[in-house]
Amino acid sequence: MVEAYTVKVEEARPATPQQPSAGPVYRSIFAKDGFTQLPPHFHSPWDFFRHTTTRCPSNPMLGRRQKTDSEVGLYEWITYQEAYDAAIRMGSAMKSRHVNPGDRCGIYGSNCPEWIIAMEACNSYAVTYVPLYDTLGLSFDPFPITLNLENHSKLFLTGPNAVEFIINHAEVSIAFVQDSKIPSVLSCLDRCPNLKTIVSFGNISTSQKKEAEELGASCFSWGEFLQLGNMDLDLPLKKKTDVCTIMYTSGTTGEPKGVIIKNEAFMTQVLSIDQILYLTDTEGTKDDVYFSFLPLAHVYDQIMETYCIYKGSSIGFWQGDVRFLMEDIQALKPTLFCGVPRVYDRVYSGISSQISSGGALLRTLFQYAYNYKLGYLEKGLPQDKAAPLFDKLVFDKIKQALGGRVRLLLSGAAPLSRHVEEFLRVTFGATMSQGYGLTESCGGCFTAISNVFSMMGTIGVPMTTIEARLESVPEMGYDALSSEARGEICLRGNTLFSGYHQRQDLTEEVMVDGWFHTGDIGEWQPNGSMKIIDRKKNIFKLSQGEYVAVENIENKYLQCPLITSCPLITSIWIYGNSFESFLVAVVVPERKALEDWALKHNSDVDFKSLCGNLKARKYILDELNCTGQKHQLRGFELLKAVHLEPIPFDIERDLVTPTFKLKRSQLLKHYKDCIDQLYKEAKTPKE
Repeated sequence: MVEAYTVKVEEARPATPQQPSAGPVYRSIFAKDGFTQLPPHFHSPWDFFRHTTTRCPSNPMLGRRQKTDSEVGLYEWITYQEAYDAAIRMGSAMKSRHVNPGDRCGIYGSNCPEWIIAMEACNSYAVTYVPLYDTLGLSFDPFPITLNLENHSKLFLTGPNAVEFIINHAEVSIAFVQDSKIPSVLSCLDRCPNLKTIVSFGNISTSQKKEAEELGASCFSWGEFLQLGNMDLDLPLKKKTDVCTIMYTSGTTGEPKGVIIKNEAFMTQVLSIDQILYLTDTEGTKDDVYFSFLPLAHVYDQIMETYCIYKGSSIGFWQGDVRFLMEDIQALKPTLFCGVPRVYDRVYSGISSQISSGGALLRTLFQYAYNYKLGYLEKGLPQDKAAPLFDKLVFDKIKQALGGRVRLLLSGAAPLSRHVEEFLRVTFGATMSQGYGLTESCGGCFTAISNVFSMMGTIGVPMTTIEARLESVPEMGYDALSSEARGEICLRGNTLFSGYHQRQDLTEEVMVDGWFHTGDIGEWQPNGSMKIIDRKKNIFKLSQGEYVAVENIENKYLQCPLITSCPLITSIWIYGNSFESFLVAVVVPERKALEDWALKHNSDVDFKSLCGNLKARKYILDELNCTGQKHQLRGFELLKAVHLEPIPFDIERDLVTPTFKLKRSQLLKHYKDCIDQLYKEAKTPKE
């Protein structure tokens, strides 16, 4: 391996009867002399906030657009000092409600100033905060990019089941809750004996107060709770080893897992981001503006917003409605933008569509400028030096799509398509960096290095707090010791989680000899960067960040009956990947069930012909999704398109094992053209 951006710190480990082989251990070249360490004067994220408030008390900290009945206005801001005072009062009010250091506080709602103030109130009094969520995924379909795209979108939200589970599992005693989600919390309050205090982000109705009181809890509006507190600055001592947050992952099967993150890991992760930006690009400043729309219940955005607080930057929040997302961006004009592939895909599609419809001269000029700049980026020139004239004359209008001031674009949660990443690097006049991380690694554990064009399409190198190695997975044919080293990505360092809350068994499954096993299959690249190529188990992530446990979903769909209880299908193979936001499937229908349907609808009863019949396909799709909804599958677990296969999956075509388990890699190879066609059909607007 050419170790341009990594250094080897430990040799490979040969295989033994007890464990597979593992490749050498690598660190970032920026951590060759040791990991980033937390300075002794930092004990809690509260120290970040306190120091920044002392340094720049009047700097705008948290902003949102003010709404009237007829319009939405400009962003209005509260300063660091104002937010600090509010957090102190909220922390004091929690103390008056007998919430003590180490107790757990839930925070439930869309990104807004109250979310951050509640988080900092917890930090001030050493209370562990627990983000609550319905589901972590955010779907933009299609994304409203202000370029004549439809403004239809949706949040996939399920009921209060996950909220109820987390409140009880983490023994949450107080919760800060968005106004619109108060009913959801009240609906499960009788089954949440520990929850005694509910604080609304805004107002609370008399009937809601009464309902809570009848169940032994108290409800407060934001203003009422603020009045309970005072400016008592005699705050409890905080330690690096205190639990900062318990962050529940949306999970794949079964119940959510509570990832324990301590103060030291959380803060060191923030400092690692600062170190990487300082060494490779430009660190954040108090003049930067960050756009907050990715869920704060997710570690990705929470770490980034804490970084902004550490640097004194301003954080502007979206309205919480995807239809107005681009409008919010135009009003805020951020300099820092964190997105996920689904967002960037829509930005790319919208701009490409506008360029295509702009006439031959515009297309020719754009393509010339694009190729010119791409050539110099490939030669190693930094972003701002590759084609400054074209940046000003051609690409400046494209940059306006995100407000015109963005200098740093970050992408995470799922792989970003190479052509989209290239487009963003060329046209936006901003540094573009893709990363990789998990809740268990406290966010990003790999990051591409700014202005290193050869890292495009990879997740980059380990952060300065982490070292990584690959472990062989013989059953999948991945060898960590081969010349093209491939295997499961394993992590070790000082920003890893401290286990799963009340689930030592699950902790021991993924933490082996100090190494966290991610479940993702990676491949080292010649320049020392990593590329994700597979998933160890039959679990994958969609482009909006939602995990899909495909076997579990297939089993639910296999329960699809007709009124006569005759099964509708005999086999199903569901497919999805990190570049798409929805699922498709190849289905083997039950012959008699489909032929009976054909007789009732005066269709050709020839089974093979029926499988190609569009109405028959729609019938099967609708019945499957109806079954999915009955089994409470989430929105992204429903199917968008199906192909009906008249021939059962068989051993002869190597599509199943002798025990009839699906061979997914072979199925993909066999049905590749079919899958491509299903995605094409599903994305084509209906007449």
